[in-house]
Amino acid sequence: MTKKRAKGKLFVLDTSVLLFDHNSIQNFEENDVAIPITVLEELDNFKIGNDTKNFEARAVIRFLDKLSGVGGLDNWIKITPKKGRVKIVMATDGLEKDATKIYGSDKNDHKIINSALSLQQEFGEKNVTLVTKDINLRIKAKAIGLNAEDYLTGKVKDMDTVSEGASSFNQLDSEIIHELYAKGRIQENGILNGSKVANGYYVLNNCSESVLARYDAVDDMLERVEKAYAYGVKPKNAEQTFALDALMNDEIKLVAVQGVAGTGKTLLALAAALEQKNKYDQIILARPIIPLSNREIGFLPGGAEEKISPYMQPLFDNLKFIKSQFKGTEKRAKVLEELEESGKLTITALAFIRGRSFANVMFIVDEAQNLTPHEVKTIITRAGEGTKIVFTGDIAQIDTPYMDEQSNGLTYLIDKLKGHPLFAHIKLEKGERSELANLANEML
Repeated sequence: MTKKRAKGKLFVLDTSVLLFDHNSIQNFEENDVAIPITVLEELDNFKIGNDTKNFEARAVIRFLDKLSGVGGLDNWIKITPKKGRVKIVMATDGLEKDATKIYGSDKNDHKIINSALSLQQEFGEKNVTLVTKDINLRIKAKAIGLNAEDYLTGKVKDMDTVSEGASSFNQLDSEIIHELYAKGRIQENGILNGSKVANGYYVLNNCSESVLARYDAVDDMLERVEKAYAYGVKPKNAEQTFALDALMNDEIKLVAVQGVAGTGKTLLALAAALEQKNKYDQIILARPIIPLSNREIGFLPGGAEEKISPYMQPLFDNLKFIKSQFKGTEKRAKVLEELEESGKLTITALAFIRGRSFANVMFIVDEAQNLTPHEVKTIITRAGEGTKIVFTGDIAQIDTPYMDEQSNGLTYLIDKLKGHPLFAHIKLEKGERSELANLANEML
């Protein structure tokens, strides 16, 4: 078979890419994009439901339908005037290498590989690349001579920004430390040695004394950070002190608290929200539902609340801990009960509040490492006047199969917004849950 010369590159998209980012078809510049018919069939299976993947599937189908109104998708048609072309493709007979014969015909993945192999046979192997977030599919494709790669849009290349915690400056002049203690705010004047980051947190010390500080980029000032209680919760280390400072600072509208299990990220966020309950009309604590087996919760017994209850339990555990700081008759314990009963404090699944806008709300999103970059962006764009959004999570503990430390929403958020005056990122590294939990985090 004579191979055609294709201008530019030709990318074949797997279902995992389209469910990760419904705009992915438009993210390959002037290059052509092929969608295997098997992928379209899989999208059809995902179109019903309220989960993110259902929304993404519907968005892709609508986009393709809009394009097909211009011309049939059995031929190459322009995506936009400045983009490449798109086409729905099918595998042809007589392939030199047939994935369904090599790997078996029982999996759609093998049919998708064959669609890409058909294009490779038609246009030449240097022009055709299968793009998938499924690692095993990439390996299978490469094993039979097909170019394959991950979807790179939204994937953070340099993880240094995300990995950095608070900075320490040693051997500072005692006069600087004394002045910051006395005045509370001082001009930066080169103290940070050029490593200034808006809302960055710093430990300034010398051999005998130290002070905690935050950099205010608007006024070019260093501001002393004091330890403060938040609804009965006291920070146990400098990192937690920094987190509470950001969580309770009215000028910081968006906060990312990153840390491994047991560092207190969710507890601190909830405690800070309760401490500021009179500032907001509502406190919402939400998390995505990610079953460990990735089994749909619709198959579980009971109604909606019963289905999601096991996944929300860690959030209720944090609330229970805060309640335990007070006696049952104490006023603050009763206030907590009133907040729950009135709906001013809501703990729910993220899917249940999709599409809502939030004005004057403290919105805490737990387990944000299991969100896509698009989901994080969507949540932030829903923020109305007076709203503060907090994302907490551990980028080393991702429960969704097609994301990793570099491509999840929490990593993407930190990478894109670190250094913005409205944003603060705090990394909690010291575990405070128990010696046993610390042992697991450090040694296993």
